[in-house]
Amino acid sequence: QVQLVESGGGVVQAGGSLRLSCAASGRTFSTYAVGWFRQAPGKEREFVGAIIKSGISTYYADSMKDRFTISRDNAKNAVYLQMDSLKPEDTAVYYCAADPVLYTLVVATTDKDSNPEVWGQGTLVTVSS
Repeated sequence: QVQLVESGGGVVQAGGSLRLSCAASGRTFSTYAVGWFRQAPGKEREFVGAIIKSGISTYYADSMKDRFTISRDNAKNAVYLQMDSLKPEDTAVYYCAADPVLYTLVVATTDKDSNPEVWGQGTLVTVSS
């Protein structure tokens, strides 16, 4: 089974950029779609976006598509979340998750019966004003 570890979180000023990484262990990483989620203090977990197994296509929540970009490098067993023009309301713990089925990731926060197979432990992003 794949295991995921996020990194790259930290403190950034509003308007700045940050790139998060999701490193995977296991030789079957390329058979998983990967999604990014975030959870702000006192709020429910929110879907950010996801990328298919090959990395050719991505899918974003409407509120995220203008400033966030997901990419992956299967040779490095890694998925990235590039975040630009950051705002204080982007402050949250960011998680990556993997599942063989993209749809499972897309509806993970709206369908209680959709549970991604693997979750990372999260990395904190703090955007200061």
